[in-house]
Amino acid sequence: MVLVIATENKHKGEEIASILREEMKIDVRTLADFPGVKLPPKPGLTYRENAVQKALAAANATGHWSMGDDSGLEVEALGGAPGLYSARFAGEGVTYAENRKKLLDLLGDLPDDQRRARFICTIAVVNPDGKVEVVEGRCEGRITRHDVGSGGFGYDPIFFLPTHNKTFAELSPEEKNRISHRGQAVRAAIPILKRAAS
Repeated sequence: MVLVIATENKHKGEEIASILREEMKIDVRTLADFPGVKLPPKPGLTYRENAVQKALAAANATGHWSMGDDSGLEVEALGGAPGLYSARFAGEGVTYAENRKKLLDLLGDLPDDQRRARFICTIAVVNPDGKVEVVEGRCEGRITRHDVGSGGFGYDPIFFLPTHNKTFAELSPEEKNRISHRGQAVRAAIPILKRAAS
């Protein structure tokens, strides 16, 4: 069974592929294996809509099972921002560090109990006929006052897990994949893929 990960984000693709390969025998491809395939340019209004659009585009273009992911960081003190705009919070084409800086500047000196946040990941699995199934994962934590740790990507250095007393960036990739929003969502999708592969 071939599964195409419908993302242009190399880090996300690697994380998803790593979790899948731990759980089952599967031939995981990325959009890099299909140079002509482009994802829809216009974002949807929900994580679900974005994930489904990506997966459908990849399945239609490649003729393979496809998995689309959309995820975001929601900070309570910011009314759920950056949310759907997590990747471009500080503007189009910005670095991960610029997104983190904007977020930390907005939170300023707020105390820990007002820095609660959650990561959400929605995954759509689409078969070559266009049938869609959607799953979700969530991870609760809070925002630190500065970067801590050198692993991961995106907001990982400022997302602190009280249960582990570490940021995502301080966890090993294996630890992060066990508990993260994306790890939960990918594992929730595995029964769908196993049914298809049997």
